Amino acid sequence: MKFRNLPTRVATGAYILHSGLSKWDGDEEQAQGLHGMAAGAYPFLRSMKPTTFLKALSVGEMVTGVLLLTPLVPAKIAGAALTGFSGGLVGMYARTPALREPGSMWPSQQGTAISKDVWMLGIGTGLLIDALGRRRGD
Repeated sequence: MKFRNLPTRVATGAYILHSGLSKWDGDEEQAQGLHGMAAGAYPFLRSMKPTTFLKALSVGEMVTGVLLLTPLVPAKIAGAALTGFSGGLVGMYARTPALREPGSMWPSQQGTAISKDVWMLGIGTGLLIDALGRRRGD
């Protein structure tokens, strides 16, 4: 792991790991809320039980967080995991009109929390670009 990637990997990894741990014991109300929002953006999730979705989301966040926090995990793997995870969140933001101001990509009051996930997409993409540049000798 390059030293320059340490701050972003630790900050992002700790944040995502904490988020996943907090969802692990989530209640039915939390499961229904998160599942409803996700299924609205990604209809294939409708067939999944809300509690199963919440557990899967929790595990996905914990795995992504651990990959980022583990120094032995190459940047391309950690970056790919973060890019995939955050890409799904940003996609949900883009597909949910109530999260944006009418006719705009700027967030509404309800969308501010999710729109901020774009920073994770930027970090994940940066890790991938850094890893690919290193492979090419750039």
